[in-house]
Amino acid sequence: MNEARLDTIEQIREFLAGTADVVFSTTEDQATRHRFVATVLRRHRYFKLCKGHRGVLFAYMQRLTGYTRQHLTKLVGRYRQAQHLHPLTRASRTSFRSRFGPEDIALLAQLDALHNTLSGPATKVLLWRAWQSFGDARYAKLAGISVSHLYNLRASTGYRKQRMVWSRTRPAPVKIGMRKAPAPQGLPGYIRIDTVHQGDQDGLKGVYHVNAVDIVTQWEVVAAVERISEAFLLPAIALMLDSFPFTVLGFHSDCGSEYINHDIARMLNGRRQSSWPVGRQT
Repeated sequence: MNEARLDTIEQIREFLAGTADVVFSTTEDQATRHRFVATVLRRHRYFKLCKGHRGVLFAYMQRLTGYTRQHLTKLVGRYRQAQHLHPLTRASRTSFRSRFGPEDIALLAQLDALHNTLSGPATKVLLWRAWQSFGDARYAKLAGISVSHLYNLRASTGYRKQRMVWSRTRPAPVKIGMRKAPAPQGLPGYIRIDTVHQGDQDGLKGVYHVNAVDIVTQWEVVAAVERISEAFLLPAIALMLDSFPFTVLGFHSDCGSEYINHDIARMLNGRRQSSWPVGRQT
């Protein structure tokens, strides 16, 4: 950067105000900008200036380098300690030679494909048998692998490129009731229940309509509740079940938490054990 005409703090202040006729150029090269900062700090004796002059000089360096205030502050601190801004040398990392190469990973992927990806201990036994019992020299290194590192190889990029296992989503078990739909076999008493929100109007929350329908006779009982929490639903469901003209044998709902919870299950089980039986919640 060519800024040789700016020798005094006053000239630099005029430059920052946009009144000085100065020709300068910037560059994307980091080493050049570092040399510029070191030159300005050394020529103007930055650390011996008063606070106001240091602020002007700092704004000047920031304007010409394009560095952020935090970055330039770090550079000034480095120069104050070392009296230079040479590029920092990165500390060399200790690297270890990989024991298992791409061919070993490919061999492990092939073995897992043949045996449908067994557990780590079982796979280790297969690797040891392939080398010791069947004399396959390709498994010599893999035979001594630990179970933990075997899983590391399975998680590596090279392994995933050759073998990717996709598993289907497993449904979460519900211990409160059964998921399958009831089979009434022509008998009344198996109830389907669901909740429908009426909707909001003018910022006011609408009510929830609870519909209970018998599967066979289509006898329907409807109730409205303010919220779908247990405090509102438990009394409403109890009244709705009492409104059916026959014995309720089954209670079927979707997987919503307003029905699949321990409070509803406790209420249904209590009714089932009383003189008015109710089937298990499904």
